[in-house]
Amino acid sequence: MIQAFAASLHAKRLLARALVALGALAASAHANAPLDIRIALVIGNSAYSGSAALANPANDAKAMSEQLRTLGFQVLELRDGSRSQMTEAIDDVRKRLQGKGGVGMLYYAGHGVQIDWRNYMVPVDARPRSQTEVVAQAVDVDSVINAFKQAGNRVNILVLDACRNNPFEGTASVKGLAQLDAVPGTFLAYATAPGNIAEDGEGSNGLYTTYLLQELAKPTARIEDVFKRVRLQVRQKSRGNQIPWESTSLEDDFVFNDGRGVGTAVAAAPTPKPPPQERDEMFVREKAQWDRIKHSRDPDDFYAFLQAYPNGMVSEAAQSRLDQISKPQVTPTPLQGRHSTQRNPRVGDEIGYIYRDYLTGLETRRETLRVTAIKDGFVEINNGQQIVTLAGGTVRNDMGIEFDPPLQTLPADEFQIGKRWTSRSQQTMPKSLPTPTGGVGWIEQEMKVTAYEQITVLAGTMNAYRVEASLRTYRGLSGKITYWVNNGGLIVKYVRQAKISFPNGVTRDSSWTREVVRIHKPR
Repeated sequence: MIQAFAASLHAKRLLARALVALGALAASAHANAPLDIRIALVIGNSAYSGSAALANPANDAKAMSEQLRTLGFQVLELRDGSRSQMTEAIDDVRKRLQGKGGVGMLYYAGHGVQIDWRNYMVPVDARPRSQTEVVAQAVDVDSVINAFKQAGNRVNILVLDACRNNPFEGTASVKGLAQLDAVPGTFLAYATAPGNIAEDGEGSNGLYTTYLLQELAKPTARIEDVFKRVRLQVRQKSRGNQIPWESTSLEDDFVFNDGRGVGTAVAAAPTPKPPPQERDEMFVREKAQWDRIKHSRDPDDFYAFLQAYPNGMVSEAAQSRLDQISKPQVTPTPLQGRHSTQRNPRVGDEIGYIYRDYLTGLETRRETLRVTAIKDGFVEINNGQQIVTLAGGTVRNDMGIEFDPPLQTLPADEFQIGKRWTSRSQQTMPKSLPTPTGGVGWIEQEMKVTAYEQITVLAGTMNAYRVEASLRTYRGLSGKITYWVNNGGLIVKYVRQAKISFPNGVTRDSSWTREVVRIHKPR
């Protein structure tokens, strides 16, 4: 009996070990495996009739299909597609993706037009002579977005190299494509800024697709890094006449190529932040390169920096500096009903603010900021008491704290919902504010544009972009901030909810609000 019991116990232990091993194997496979379904619809339309013919889209589609297959995508490729073929392909992709929670991608190269703020891909059999005929003969980009939504994809990617000059006279509202907000779970990319056109290219591929193919082939190709590097290279090559544009609402990271070879396109949970010490070391390295170039007048220095750090802690400041010394030749047309946030300060501008305690709502102080000088890309306020860049980076604030690189509270380029950026600066305290560290430390803000909405402040009611951010400093200050930016790139309301933690364990509230009371621009 004892022997039988021992044998039974041994068998149970073996079974338990096997179950544990199988569970661990399954968990490991789930953690490391790419998504099961990754399907790309690739369309390249070149064979338009007469003068509408294009040289490169069919070549672009062939090359893109080959590249995506090496990255683990199933590819449905259509070259020189008619309207019926394009709509059938879209429906085919939807069916293949249906209910799989996978990755859906559209790459389209060819003619594209916008009608009443909607974007259309033009089939090769289209012969539109009016806007009404465009709607009837072309394929709405929204049909792809809706197909992906119906399929229930986890990640959607739309790449439109469709900004060639419209050959169909009188059939478009304006040139180029219309700006769109990326719907949840979507990354949207255009070959050039909305409302502008791109060249077909001189080689076997279009300018935009040439650089996109190169970046996709690189290991550890995170989607945001890929498209930022493509944007920089196209801008540099075209001398600012073509600047790609992206909009994203992705919450997960997406990696085209994780460096392990064929079939490694993966979608994953957001990458965890590095530990504080590692993050500090990253900033030290990045700032060392910034210090080397920050006074340069050579745009190539900033292109090289941004290629190395496309989404770094100094990237927005570097982008701002690049825009200053090599002004973009194109700007995106805003989304319908929205304004541009291009800053245009002038000497004599005045802004009045009121500060209140966040908890009590009681007024604590008022201030008037007056632009007293603008030179070399810097705006001096109240005779240099404060200094900001033309792109909204703070060099010196009203407490005399200096920031290097400029603390980029505003994005270097246009606002768009979903845009994220991080800005970390070395801050130097004035002698009037002594600190245990000798007055030198750092401040970091992580920003995201979350809405475009109407807001009422003491200066009036206006439309503004809402930005939500987290705040950390070396002195133990942490919290969140929310602010609204109007059509002149002016922060009209600022809400800070923060606490300072001291080494002895004591915490102190540091929450306040600031609101615009008056805006005066001299004639």
